[in-house]
Amino acid sequence: MKKISSVLSKTFIVLMAIITLFPFVYMILSSFMTYQEATSIPPTLFPEKFQWSNFELAMEQAPFVRYFFNTIFVSGISTIGTLITSILGGFALVKLEFKYKNILILIMAALLMVPYEVTIFTNYQTIAQLGLLDTYTALIVPSLASIFYIFYLKEYLTSIPISYYKAAKVDGCSDLDFIRRILVPLAKPALFTMGILSFISGWNSFLWPILVTNSKEMRLLSNGLSSFATESGTNVHLQMAASTIAIVPILILYLVFRKQIIRGVVKSGVKG
Repeated sequence: MKKISSVLSKTFIVLMAIITLFPFVYMILSSFMTYQEATSIPPTLFPEKFQWSNFELAMEQAPFVRYFFNTIFVSGISTIGTLITSILGGFALVKLEFKYKNILILIMAALLMVPYEVTIFTNYQTIAQLGLLDTYTALIVPSLASIFYIFYLKEYLTSIPISYYKAAKVDGCSDLDFIRRILVPLAKPALFTMGILSFISGWNSFLWPILVTNSKEMRLLSNGLSSFATESGTNVHLQMAASTIAIVPILILYLVFRKQIIRGVVKSGVKG
């Protein structure tokens, strides 16, 4: 029975892996196809001849160099802001004692249940009233803090003994000095994981940038993929080539730092 159970489990895992990876693999294969092959029914699985020129044509379809710069800049600043606000918020929730602390934690936990789509239009109204539409500020400010990452870091900081904080206070260390000299070095694995995940999230952002920007020069990489839609249809093969170009940096980032990401997630105690 154990052997049968093991075979069934491994078979199930392999099937799930194939289902998960197939769209990604087909996207890469489609990027080398002609338009006829990419839109054929039944689908063509392998191109008859690899069309390397698709990538050059895709980069000429829209200002992708500008999109790459915008995406790296916005994602980088947002990630730095998220790390700063998360370490400050996590420190306050774990190490400090203040009135109504438990109520605040309860309210923040309740806000995690609110769907992103519910808050996005309120954020848009605020940005519009401040006259910040079509600016980098509009793209960056709403993502400078994340309740999820504050709770993520809070779980990690809980494992750091409170005696470290008390000893630092006895030695005359301020809260900011304690965070900079002790807390940040001890929390490096969690902060590293947060930084990678936050950057990936910013890189893949689509809905918010398209809402608060009007000009092509302010769009992000994922928004640039809509440039392949024309009145006569969509250049699917070029769109797949552009998608492949857009996903390669993130794929490399994950492959290089996958061990650190997994280690940070495991140590934080946050699952899902």
